[in-house]
Amino acid sequence: MSDNINNNSANGDNLAHNEEMDEALGNVLNTDDSAHGNEVLSEGNEEELVKLQAELDEMKDKHLRMIAEFDNFRRRTAKERVELTQTAGKEIIQSLLVVLDDMGRAEKQIEKAADINAMKEGMLLVFNKLRTVLHSKGLKPMEAVNEEFNADLHEAITEIPAPNEKMKGKVIDMVEPGYYLNDKLIRHAKVVVGN
Repeated sequence: MSDNINNNSANGDNLAHNEEMDEALGNVLNTDDSAHGNEVLSEGNEEELVKLQAELDEMKDKHLRMIAEFDNFRRRTAKERVELTQTAGKEIIQSLLVVLDDMGRAEKQIEKAADINAMKEGMLLVFNKLRTVLHSKGLKPMEAVNEEFNADLHEAITEIPAPNEKMKGKVIDMVEPGYYLNDKLIRHAKVVVGN
């Protein structure tokens, strides 16, 4: 019987101890159903939570502003790119208008010209003016005749027997000239190569 009393006494002590532990744990842990997790409900932690929430809101605001700024930048650059492609040739076309004007005057003179030498001279002036304008815009013709054939620069139209041993593998004739624009190849030269 004393064992039963000791067991009951021990169980009572354990029960009292468990109740004390539950109460202490309830004070330390968040047992409020409206709050999430096992957060401690104290003044310091609430202030920290408010501070963290403010920082989170600030970061969200910065993030949204950055996204909006990038979106505006993307739209602005797309618009500028479209405008640039629409007006890219404007400067060149404007500079070629003077040549077109000269060609129009030459065309009128051809209709009533009797002197062929004067006509030739006028046409040469117009062609030289065209070359000068294009050269000023960065266009440069490629020198290909008597040069080694280079597949990066030349497009072989045909091969013919070389007139001498030195001309084998070299460009003998140029059917269509190649051009550079500001030192960048824009058209390959169509050439005849000696074999």
